[in-house]
Amino acid sequence: MRHAHVIGAGLAGLVAAEDLSSDGFAVTIYEASPKAGGRCRSFPDARLGRVIDNGNHLILSGNSAVLDWADRIGGAHLLETGDAAYPFLDLLTGTGWTIRPGAGPFGILSRAARPPGIGAAAMARDIARLTAARRGRSVADTLPLGPAWRRFWDPMTRAVLNEPPETASAALLRAALLRSFARGRAAARPVFAPSGLGTALVDPALARLAARGVDLRLRCPVQTLDTGRTLRAIHTADGTRVLRSGDVAILAVPPRQMAALLPGTPGPRSGRTILNAHFRTGPSGLPPLLALVGADAHWLFRRGDVVSVTVSASEASPLDGLPRDAALSRLWGDVRAAAAHHGTDLPQTTPPARLVRERAATFDQSPQGVGLRRAARTSWPNLFLAGDHVATGLPATLEGAVRSGLAAARLARLARD
Repeated sequence: MRHAHVIGAGLAGLVAAEDLSSDGFAVTIYEASPKAGGRCRSFPDARLGRVIDNGNHLILSGNSAVLDWADRIGGAHLLETGDAAYPFLDLLTGTGWTIRPGAGPFGILSRAARPPGIGAAAMARDIARLTAARRGRSVADTLPLGPAWRRFWDPMTRAVLNEPPETASAALLRAALLRSFARGRAAARPVFAPSGLGTALVDPALARLAARGVDLRLRCPVQTLDTGRTLRAIHTADGTRVLRSGDVAILAVPPRQMAALLPGTPGPRSGRTILNAHFRTGPSGLPPLLALVGADAHWLFRRGDVVSVTVSASEASPLDGLPRDAALSRLWGDVRAAAAHHGTDLPQTTPPARLVRERAATFDQSPQGVGLRRAARTSWPNLFLAGDHVATGLPATLEGAVRSGLAAARLARLARD
């Protein structure tokens, strides 16, 4: 039987393993951590008494690969699609507005899709600049300062790329917008996972893989790879797995681990930290999704009585280096202010909360980092790469992870055939 060795049980690795196991491969997955799912995992939090996601990931209705994956593994019924409406709130001025993309490719220019005070001509000029931006340019190099910068481009850049506009790749932001807002409301509806991303996108896959006899080895970090003309062996703490003729391997680990296992192979560095804070608030009056301007918090996600706060590229935030309680206090202040704007008075005392600093949450999504992304093919004909940092043309997103897993599996299958 053909054998595929998948190193890494994040979303890209699980997608590759599922695809190959469905095609008759025997599959072994090696995962260093005690739980599969990578940055897409969910877990019960004793402090909150709720299941929370490791990080907040926004899925859009235009993310066809993610939605197809959920449907394939039986998790689609655990997702809910919302309206194409993105509320914003400026805490400095108390002004709120909602971005509602119109229909079709010009829907992003409609009055409802623009922040207040931004004309269609100004928005069209910005989009034209972004469309024409060369690969080596940042968002700040490409777009002028002005009302649209503060009310749309800056928060969107941080949310999509986990980089400040000064260092974020304009080409990657363009790629994300062309697959979502630039296609109109049909591709720009938010998709939520009320029971958790792991419940919808990971757990059904694990059940499917187990039913096929896939060997998932948790707490089993790969230490070295033995390469010659081909990948010859995989060394773990549990022993050595020698690859036979026709066997293939997919390396689906983050940039830092990939560099350690493939020394001398160019690739992007690890990127910036995402800070997430989860508060059990009780009724808050907040919408499921809210972008904040003029605040420490960037985005609020409400799921039931838990409000989760995201601070992208937190190294560039005033919260960087603050102790846990101080950071939570400042973020709770933002949540209270947002709730007050929506008619709810939350207590001043910080409720039960969890702070998660996800170091190196993304790859380096600067123009320089994007230029170093690895291809899925390697110098070894039986070894392929997967992960949202591989050259998919997309940012570090769940959509990119799924597409990279499928691409690596396709190459592995062709190599065997």
